[in-house]
Amino acid sequence: MAADSCGFSDPVFEKEAWISTVMLEWGSCGQLATVDDKTVGCALYAPPRVVPRSGLFPTSPVSPDAILLTTLGTEYPDLDGDIAYRLVQGVVTDLIRRGVRALEAFGIRGAPSSTALSDRPTGTMRLMERIGAPDRGARRSSLECSPQNCMIESDFLEEVGFEVVAPHHRFPRLRLELDSDHGWKEDVEHALDQLLAAASMTVPTRVLTL
Repeated sequence: MAADSCGFSDPVFEKEAWISTVMLEWGSCGQLATVDDKTVGCALYAPPRVVPRSGLFPTSPVSPDAILLTTLGTEYPDLDGDIAYRLVQGVVTDLIRRGVRALEAFGIRGAPSSTALSDRPTGTMRLMERIGAPDRGARRSSLECSPQNCMIESDFLEEVGFEVVAPHHRFPRLRLELDSDHGWKEDVEHALDQLLAAASMTVPTRVLTL
């Protein structure tokens, strides 16, 4: 019976329903990155109370004054770093405007890697709340949610200013204090400028609030 019920599960519908519910109850909960009017990345965030499965992490719960970053994904390998930085910047700008005190995320740690941020494959900075990711034909198996392809790298989170508040050898919880005066935006923009200069990237990226 369980196997039959799984066959009727529609991850895309469930995701859309979840987003609609959060937007109705809480407000904007996402950022979309576009290049030439094509969506190439997204970030989703919400109060931890509407992401119940976040309680399964060994470093849970999320702090009561924080919003949880649940998704950070890109579909444009050559601009992965650029898009991810801009998405985080969009999230932070929105939350500061709304008076939120902090943004938290569950990161993942793996074997040390010397791979540059701009060279990392698509999907290495994604955290889903495990209600499912959209599947696209032959890519379905590669998008199955697992720690390796559904979570945000701790190294990336630390690069953009998050700090570990709940250590764990595999799934630390990280926090970014959202103080409009602490200069986070300037720090990230400086890091982004360095990243773009090193990669010689010129493709414009727009970030839109959902």
